[in-house]
Amino acid sequence: MIDHYNLLGVPRDAQEKEIRRAYRRLAREYHPDVNPGDDDAGERFKAINAAYEVLSDREKRAKYDRYGDQWQHAELFEQWRAGSESDGDFFRFFRREDLGGGPDGFTYISGNADLSDLFAGFGGFREHARRRPAADVPVSITLAEADQGTSRLMNLPDGRRLEVRIPPGVRDGSRVHISPDGSAGHDYNLLVTVLPHARFERDGDNLHTIVDVPLADTVLGGKVNVRTLRGQVELTLPPETQNGRRFRLAGQGMARRHDPDDRGDLYAEVKVALPTGLTARQRDLMRQFCDAGIPEAAGQASHETQEEQTK
Repeated sequence: MIDHYNLLGVPRDAQEKEIRRAYRRLAREYHPDVNPGDDDAGERFKAINAAYEVLSDREKRAKYDRYGDQWQHAELFEQWRAGSESDGDFFRFFRREDLGGGPDGFTYISGNADLSDLFAGFGGFREHARRRPAADVPVSITLAEADQGTSRLMNLPDGRRLEVRIPPGVRDGSRVHISPDGSAGHDYNLLVTVLPHARFERDGDNLHTIVDVPLADTVLGGKVNVRTLRGQVELTLPPETQNGRRFRLAGQGMARRHDPDDRGDLYAEVKVALPTGLTARQRDLMRQFCDAGIPEAAGQASHETQEEQTK
C-alpha cells in the first residue's frame, strides 16, 4: 500500500490547510475531466481521494497514524480488546483450533505483538465480531454517487459479502441502515463518507462552484456554460458583471435525501479570466481605452444572487 502522506506529498505532521492545498492541486492535475481516457490518471485520482478522505478527518487520521493500513479495523479491535480477558502480558485473541491454540482452545498473542501478526488472524476476529452488537461499516462514495445514489459490494463484519444500495442525497456522516437476511438480528449501519470534489463545494443540498469568465463577457455581457454534476447549463451574464458575483441556478444542486426528485441549488461565482498574450495592437487599444477614462470601480464585489432558469 502507498503511504497516504507520501501520495499527497506532505509530511506526517502537516496541518489541515497544507493537506487540503495538496489535495486540491493533485485532484485538479489527475481529475478524469483533465485526463480523458487515461486509466493511470484515473487510478491515481481515486488513490488521492482515498488518502484525503483519511488525512482530512482527525479521527481517521489518528487511527491511520497508529494502525496504518488496518486503521478501518481499529474500532472493532479496540471494542473487542476492552471486553476481553487479560492474562499478564498476553491476551486471548481468537478461537482457532486449527492453529493448536492453548489448553482452552484459544490462541494467545503477546500484547506487544506486531499489528501484522494481530490482523493475520482476522478470520477469528470476524468470528468473534459476529457475536457482538451491530457496528458501523465505513463506506466512501463520490459526490456524484451521493447525488444519484449507488451500490456497493460490502464486506460485513460477520464475514459475508453483500451488495447494498446507498440512496440519493446522503451526506457526509450519514448512516444507512441495512438488515441482512439470516444475520440473527445483527443489523449494520453503513457510515458514509462523501469524498471532496475538485470543482464543487457542498453546503447541505446546495452546491457552490467558481466559473472562469472572459473579461469581455463580464464587461459586455454574454452567455457562459456552467458545469453541474449532471451536465452543463447556460448562464446569461448581464453587462458589467462584477468579479465575485454569485448567480443561483435553481434545481442544479444535490438531490434531497427524502425526495430525490427535489433538488437544491447551484451557486456559480464569477471569476474574471484576464486575457494573456496580447498583441501590440491589442495593448495599444487597451491604452486608448484607459486614456479615455475608466469609470470608478463599484467597490467590493457584489454577492447578490440572481436566479437563472436552466436550459
